Amino acid sequence: MPVLDLSSIDLKTLHWNDIDWRKFIWVKDHPMRAIYIEKVVVNIGVGTSGERLEKAAKVLEELTEQTPSLRKARKSIKEWGVRRGEPIGVMVTLRRNKAIWFLLKTLAVVDFTLRESQFDNMGNVSYGIREHILIPGVRYDPNLGIWGMDIAVRLARPGYRVMYRKRCRSKVGKNHRVTKQEAIEYFKEILGVRVL
Repeated sequence: MPVLDLSSIDLKTLHWNDIDWRKFIWVKDHPMRAIYIEKVVVNIGVGTSGERLEKAAKVLEELTEQTPSLRKARKSIKEWGVRRGEPIGVMVTLRRNKAIWFLLKTLAVVDFTLRESQFDNMGNVSYGIREHILIPGVRYDPNLGIWGMDIAVRLARPGYRVMYRKRCRSKVGKNHRVTKQEAIEYFKEILGVRVL
């Protein structure tokens, strides 16, 4: 049973302050085995710097209500006219309420349907949308154009911090990691997503 009844919610007017991220924590048997959405990363790859990149950054800022960061090219590709260190994309990392709010809106674009191949073995999910104007509540602006984007969702458990902390860093055991099957179950049970 999904946490939110999507038939009673208008995704066009839904604001991130209206969502409590704690409701989206899935506790099965033990509190340390709970699964939750750690972050949602939204990326628009432009391929060139300049005016197009600025427009993409403006679109991403309007959609997420957060300032995007520029992503630079790792290596030069002469055929594409890309130099190393040149900004070629924009991305935003969303956490807690904003992450779930944006995830619900973008899942509505894909009709709450994902493929099993979009889940990896570490509990991450990635999918894309072709046009940002399909997101509920977004209007077309001819000055900005139409942009597609990639959305990556990371699921985690309590205790994952030991992988990232600066001092006494260690590994998370294989049994404690979120598996592909658990990620699929989470999306089905908590978010009401159909997995094909």
